[in-house]
Amino acid sequence: MSQQFDSLIIGEVAQDTNVDYDGTTVRAVGGAVYYSGFAAANMGHRIAVLPKADTTKIDMAAAFADAPNVTVFPLHSATSFVTKNVYHTPDRERRTSTVDSVIEPYKTSEVPEIDAKIWHLAGLVGGDITDEMIPFAAEHAMVAIDVQTMLRCVENGGMVYHDWAAKKEMLPYIRFLKTDAAEAEILTGTSDRVAAAKMMYDWGAKEILITHNTEVLVYDGREIYTCPIRSRNMSGRTGRGDTTFAGYINERLTKDIPTALQTATALVSLKMETPGPFMGTRQDVENYIREFY
Repeated sequence: MSQQFDSLIIGEVAQDTNVDYDGTTVRAVGGAVYYSGFAAANMGHRIAVLPKADTTKIDMAAAFADAPNVTVFPLHSATSFVTKNVYHTPDRERRTSTVDSVIEPYKTSEVPEIDAKIWHLAGLVGGDITDEMIPFAAEHAMVAIDVQTMLRCVENGGMVYHDWAAKKEMLPYIRFLKTDAAEAEILTGTSDRVAAAKMMYDWGAKEILITHNTEVLVYDGREIYTCPIRSRNMSGRTGRGDTTFAGYINERLTKDIPTALQTATALVSLKMETPGPFMGTRQDVENYIREFY
């Protein structure tokens, strides 16, 4: 069977309320699948999404209607992921997240036959995507995972982080592993991003991407690559990591690491200058690279 999609993104659509440091409040559809899907599709990649939510309350096809090259395979859950993010500082690096409800976990039995080169596991909290989904995904495609879906846990309505108990068992299945700097420290115990990347590689992940507010880092077991963030403002901070990761892994299908990394970093730098998902084009990103890189 010929490859139909560049990537299949598995993760719930969220009902987000975002409160900025100055009190500005925005209610919107969100979630890693949403920001990732728009970013990859607007760069010209063929994307399938498997979003999960209460379909009586969220029209998931409508949520992705403005994204080119996205095919939606909606899954129903009795409950949706409903959250509120309060940002405390202008750089939006500190936030408090509260969660009113979460989805029913994804099951391997409900994933339809979808032909994709990459399966991108993009849940939002622990339990969304169970450990068993990882070897199942590896039977079908290269596996990419944003580790937030294994570390973030809902406790008493709040969001807390715990280490991933099965990390050493599961990382060997993973082709692309994404963490942010804080998550990398939780997984490895070190705040040194280079050391953390090397540790996660030693545990089995093939290509590690770590985001930071100053740069994006990639390690492939041989060399450390970095590329600086160039955003002129941070008004579109929400969805930063999702945009970076989706941009990177889809570019890696045809590009080497330095090229894919620069494209993904420029993509997220440009995206962060405007709230919402990335709505530009590949040409916009190429122009941004010429101007700022």
